[in-house]
Amino acid sequence: MTFGISASRRSELHQRVSSGILLSLVTAACGGTLDAGSDVPRGVLPVDERNPIVLCNDGFSDNWQGEYAMLFASTGSLTLTGIVINDGWPWTNLNDNITGWRQMVTAARDSGLKNVPDPIASTGPSLVRPDDNNIDSTAPNRSEGALFIIDAAQRLSLPFRPLVVVTGGRLTDVADAYLMDHTLPEKVIVVASLGSATADGAEMGVPNGELDTWADIVVAQKFRYVQVSTYYDQAADVPASWLSQLPANSFTSWIQSKQPNIANAFDQVAVQAVAIPSIISTETRAVQQGENSNNMPVLLSNTNGPDWLVSQTSSALATARFWEMLLDPATFDSQRAYRPDSGT
Repeated sequence: MTFGISASRRSELHQRVSSGILLSLVTAACGGTLDAGSDVPRGVLPVDERNPIVLCNDGFSDNWQGEYAMLFASTGSLTLTGIVINDGWPWTNLNDNITGWRQMVTAARDSGLKNVPDPIASTGPSLVRPDDNNIDSTAPNRSEGALFIIDAAQRLSLPFRPLVVVTGGRLTDVADAYLMDHTLPEKVIVVASLGSATADGAEMGVPNGELDTWADIVVAQKFRYVQVSTYYDQAADVPASWLSQLPANSFTSWIQSKQPNIANAFDQVAVQAVAIPSIISTETRAVQQGENSNNMPVLLSNTNGPDWLVSQTSSALATARFWEMLLDPATFDSQRAYRPDSGT
């Protein structure tokens, strides 16, 4: 069955993005006039959709990071090389977290989505700041996630196209990987959905940054670090009134079951910034320096700083791309699509 955009669906979509912006989005997503062989990043960040990525997160039910990443991977909009799952408040049960992510992956594959890797569980507590405040004195966890990141960087990173670790939770596994391999920052760039913008930069706190503040400092000081601190009402990604437009398969059934319980988390903004560089409208350079009165690490705006801070994106453009993928008949393999009347 062909699932086009109905008149009512199109009207709603046009209220969110103009037809001109939507057309430019589709053109860019299909390649447009960009030079696919260029080594120059597409956009203001040092990475784009051509870099291999590892996704890191905890809970599966409070945001759309996994769904965005799997759709991007299956449609060739990025290369998803791994999914690392840990725990972090309020998603403190690692077994529940990894079970949910495995169910998401199964639904994706059963619906014909391609290039979706198995998630791995990673155990390791928040890092402990050493008495001498020396990053390199920190005791590593040697977690499964850290070992995976090191291995992926060795296999996949190129000087002009490093591995990207996209996070939607605490930065523990990334920092742990550095503590085990000090050469890793040459091969890895970290893009994190984390913290909040301030008048002079950003706080590395809620969401996600407060879960391991020492890991925040390790990552921001040792890696090329991109903090995406821009958020929106993610209920607008999948409005209830749009659910009837979805094709029938296991993945969209997963989305439908998850939609009523979506919470106020925003982890998808980091993967959006990598996969769709054109959505970024405000970006500054920064440096991690000190902590604020709440004991949260801070990024200070600095034109020569080693880090990047994204403080504004076009959520409407990202949502439009999400729905273009969901409604494109080519996204799902019709031979493997879920059919309610067959029970398969």
